[in-house]
Amino acid sequence: MLGDRTEAEDVTQETFIRAWKALPTWEPRAKFSTWLHRVALNLCYDILRKRRESLPGELPEMTDPELTPPERLDQSERVQAIEAAIAALPERQAAALTLCALQGHSQAEAAEIMETSEEALESLLARARRSLRTTLAERSAA
Repeated sequence: MLGDRTEAEDVTQETFIRAWKALPTWEPRAKFSTWLHRVALNLCYDILRKRRESLPGELPEMTDPELTPPERLDQSERVQAIEAAIAALPERQAAALTLCALQGHSQAEAAEIMETSEEALESLLARARRSLRTTLAERSAA
């Protein structure tokens, strides 16, 4: 979500520090992993609000060793276009897309992490995908 490995490592460390400090008073209203994801997500939101420049998590490496250098360049440009399109999404849409598409969480897990209903998450995902399609279609037409 942050687009910066160092910031992501800082958020990870801060998440576990907060978890460690909260553990004595933690009440299991949800799964521990869900709560931990929520802490991390809130820390990411804080950083993004400070920057006012939302950046997505890194997309998985999609380089095929069989590709020629021009094909690799084209593929790299496509990945950058997708990252830029995700960065342009509103925070909650980018978070929903990142949790489900890039991190592999189920919609139920993502909804719980984002403290929203599954229906609201589905709506966020639909709007995010629609925006991505439009943005990427405009870029490819240009």
